[in-house]
Amino acid sequence: MTEAGETLISFEEVYKIFGPNPRGRAFELSQGGMHKDEVQRQTGHVVGITDVSFEVKKGEIFVVMGLSGSGKSTAIRTVNKLHDVTHGRVVVEGTDVQQLEGPALQQFRREKMGMVFQHFALFPHRNIWENTSYGLKVQGMEKKERRKKAMEALSMVGLEAYAFNAVRELSGGMQQRVGLARALCSDPDILLMDEAFSALDPLIRRQMQDELLAIQEKLHKTILFITHDLNEALRICNRVCILRDGYVVQIGTAEEILTQPADGYVAEFVQDVDQGRVIDVASMVNPPAIIDPGSTLVAAVDSLGDRQGGFVVDADGRPTGLLHVGAASSALAHGTTALADVLQTDFETTTMEARLNHNYAAAGRGLPIAVIDEAGRLVGELEPREIMEEMGRVEELVDGFEREKFL
Repeated sequence: MTEAGETLISFEEVYKIFGPNPRGRAFELSQGGMHKDEVQRQTGHVVGITDVSFEVKKGEIFVVMGLSGSGKSTAIRTVNKLHDVTHGRVVVEGTDVQQLEGPALQQFRREKMGMVFQHFALFPHRNIWENTSYGLKVQGMEKKERRKKAMEALSMVGLEAYAFNAVRELSGGMQQRVGLARALCSDPDILLMDEAFSALDPLIRRQMQDELLAIQEKLHKTILFITHDLNEALRICNRVCILRDGYVVQIGTAEEILTQPADGYVAEFVQDVDQGRVIDVASMVNPPAIIDPGSTLVAAVDSLGDRQGGFVVDADGRPTGLLHVGAASSALAHGTTALADVLQTDFETTTMEARLNHNYAAAGRGLPIAVIDEAGRLVGELEPREIMEEMGRVEELVDGFEREKFL
């Protein structure tokens, strides 16, 4: 058994080449750094993935993202040995998957993982609960127990009421929920999801992403998710691996991919993403400036140093008033010296977990934003100017990669 945070799946220098002699000259050329298009021109072999290495931690959603031909679907199919590898190892919980054959491979697939495909692959002659529990039927489980587990899985995706309906009676989004329930029904350690939501309309697709995140919050499965959509990747991932032409370009968290793109290829994707949807408050929070409510206005302003504002808190640490330097300077110029006369009580608040885009409107006021914990206590301060600077920094980084193309 692995513990939380331990590696559950690992790719170790994996190559996959399609053709009659994959370990011959095509492999030598690919290993030597030749681009897949040239390998195909010289040998007639198709390079799927080249020297791919990454680790998936227990309980995380690890997204492999790339455009058509990047090798992402090839990679996921080596995890359950739908594809043999040309070179390297794919290890799942200490088992070298590529060494499995026959009944041992079948048992591994049944017990360790469930797979959700882009196309629903439901049996039209079976009703919803029968489709959901089909894998358990293959395992020989009795009908009563199969139905019980199917109903539990359908309940997770909000389809328990449709258990006895025919497949044709469900919409595309609902059918994809059945596909997800089927994968969950046997309670596998790992979910393999290959472009699982790509065939859905944008609104339904987002709903399915929400559904997946809600289920993950409860079950903490290890999910290897394949997509060509960076917005989807960044929205659901703990980490994302970006592939290009079979190679790994960058691996990182959503924020790392967004704010530190490895090259111009990644930057091209990044420039179309609202950074504020990915970057959270915790990444930009400052320690709070706490003001003594008994001090004079002059002393309070002096205590701020170069900060734009500070907060007065009550006995429980909850912010009750904001002193902004601009307002304080104006008050002092008009002869006001009492701190209480200048404190603002209509300040904005946010949390560490909130995304920056949730704070755009508040930042527009130009005032420091109080960052509070679940008990309402002041734990930090968000400076509107820094939000804009961070957005600009990322845009400049992307522009820098763009300029490099023409040098």
